[in-house]
Amino acid sequence: MDYLGKDIPKLGFGLMRLPMTGEQIDIEQTKIMVDKFLAAGFTYFDTAYGYNNGESEKAAKTALVDRYPREKFQLATKLPAWAGPKNADEAKQMFFTSLERTGAGYFDFYLLHNCGAERTKAFDDFGIWDFVLEQREKGLVKHAGFSLHDTADVLDDILTRHPEMEFVQLQINYADWNSPTVQSAKCFETAKKHGKPVIIMEPVKGGLLAKPIPSAAKILNGVHPRSSPASWAMRFAASLDNVITVLSGMSDIEQMEDNLATMSDFHPLDGAEYAAIERVRDALDAIESIPCTQCRYCVKGCPQGIVIPDIFDAMNQYLVFDNLETPKRFYGFLTRNGNTAGTCAECGRCESVCPQHIGIMRELKRTAAAFE
Repeated sequence: MDYLGKDIPKLGFGLMRLPMTGEQIDIEQTKIMVDKFLAAGFTYFDTAYGYNNGESEKAAKTALVDRYPREKFQLATKLPAWAGPKNADEAKQMFFTSLERTGAGYFDFYLLHNCGAERTKAFDDFGIWDFVLEQREKGLVKHAGFSLHDTADVLDDILTRHPEMEFVQLQINYADWNSPTVQSAKCFETAKKHGKPVIIMEPVKGGLLAKPIPSAAKILNGVHPRSSPASWAMRFAASLDNVITVLSGMSDIEQMEDNLATMSDFHPLDGAEYAAIERVRDALDAIESIPCTQCRYCVKGCPQGIVIPDIFDAMNQYLVFDNLETPKRFYGFLTRNGNTAGTCAECGRCESVCPQHIGIMRELKRTAAAFE
């Protein structure tokens, strides 16, 4: 099957969670990881304007661009028009800042970063869709697309309005495959319906699937005792068709070597392995969590503007995976405008319209206690 990126190796190096020394990126360790990655035959690197406050793009220059011929790798970065620019000029300047930081000369893949919800409006208002196509015409961008953290309906709408986009980057992993919030499967099928290849992000769900709960780990170890939990997640993502590459945000050499071992000798999942993953999903689903179905009736009347279903999704990640770090980071992003669970005015409007009869005010207090 021919599609954009079919010849790109299916492991990509995500530069969002690079090794750190204190508050600084550990450049020397990053260089070793870049060397190992390229030596193993992999070529795709992913960063973004906002990763590590711009330090990720600078690290890409130091560890990769300055040390290897430009034709030996693909470099992707992203423009977050919703994250601060006051006008179109400021938003467009982000592109040129990324070019300067990376020293790359051009970007093989350039993305409008994190479309969905109210964020898409910034790209519309600032004319970024057309701007990126103009950079493609100039040769500063080879391929234009966008990343998305939203529902399949939202993805369908964006791809319908912007068929000129060549690819889409989606959060896809086996835990979120049937999720009513992330909708990995539905989003993947929507991209295929529009004929767009997919770059997969969060295949290990922010690291949560690398440290599964004991019941899930027991299932996986029963099939492959020597395979790491992360390798199962990577193979699930890479076994899908129409995939440009699968990004892994590797933070140390050990993670790099585990991924290289998995993907250098990649074998798609077989029937027995898919069955094991189904059992893991069942084990995760059996854990008590907030029974929110994402109908979003509660959001419309909330005087505080609390995105209740999304906040409950973060809380459920904590409850299911017994890991605070990743869902707390997600919660921080969701509530960056101050609409935290703790701001609930206890008016009760949300509970009066909830079809699942959830004690929403009680659960918001529990969430605030966990994350704030």
